[in-house]
Amino acid sequence: MHYRDLGDGLTVSAIGIGCMPMIKAGNIVYGAEADLDEATRTIHQAIDMGVTFFDTAQIYGPFQNEELLGAAIKGKREGLVIATKFGFRFDDNRITGVDGSAANARASVEGSLKRLGIDCIDLFYQHRMDPNVPIEETMGALSDLVREGKIKHIGLSEAAPERLRAANAVHQVSALQSEYSLWERDVEDGILPTCRELGIGFVPYSPLGRGFLTGNITSLDDLPANDWRRQDPRWAGDNFATNFKVVEAAQAVAAKHGVSAAQVALGWLLAQGDDIVPIPGTKRRVTMEDSVRAADLVLTPEDIAALSAASPRGATAGPRYGEMGMRMVRI
Repeated sequence: MHYRDLGDGLTVSAIGIGCMPMIKAGNIVYGAEADLDEATRTIHQAIDMGVTFFDTAQIYGPFQNEELLGAAIKGKREGLVIATKFGFRFDDNRITGVDGSAANARASVEGSLKRLGIDCIDLFYQHRMDPNVPIEETMGALSDLVREGKIKHIGLSEAAPERLRAANAVHQVSALQSEYSLWERDVEDGILPTCRELGIGFVPYSPLGRGFLTGNITSLDDLPANDWRRQDPRWAGDNFATNFKVVEAAQAVAAKHGVSAAQVALGWLLAQGDDIVPIPGTKRRVTMEDSVRAADLVLTPEDIAALSAASPRGATAGPRYGEMGMRMVRI
């Protein structure tokens, strides 16, 4: 395994593991329901392969994903970087809105520590920005939690450049998490340059386009009726066929190297800079192992150019979320 530096001295494996799909009967469904025993074995196998970076959030389940990850790493905690996120209000298990208040940051970290079964969170993100709470207030609270030893590093997710600058003026931000992949390249204009200017590492979520870029799904009929992706505009109607052209480009490069299209899509991301650490979501060992092997793939300049040309910035058909979701990103 290769390792990379995010911001503020945070070193992680070049590929992390997005644990969100490891949910059973929860609020987010990707494909078949997760087998929790297999999910645990997937985490253990990832650790054995040198993966150190594991990503979860209180909203996943909600809450149960943190509990699963915490149970899986028991006795294996040393050397791991555990990242989780806060930033929502709940009524029991129902999400009622965003909440970036200092009080919620403090309450959330205590809950996450308990569910994860650890005494310090390595990377604690604000999951979505709260337009009603100044980022300086949120960062002040997170900075206090660093001083108290509750968290080691601070991250933000889906923050615009102006908010990144304001946040970083209060306390060094170690990582920004946002969607970035072959079919979602808008961060290259403004957000990624700002991260590099400020010394903030970049963690792409959905680096495989929620599974689209693997090429394993060739129509919506391949998805269960309750699959979340059936609501994704990029998968809908004519957009599916239009967007599949980038998959075909990845498959062509994959055939040349004898690897999977998923590895090519991840390899393209890794080639965009040493400060980029994708976190492909997985719940099974077979897909995890395939993704992790992308850390060893070396694409040629010609490969990278061909992939970039096949999916130029802004060319993907459809927004990445529905109307409500789009109101919560890059603000």
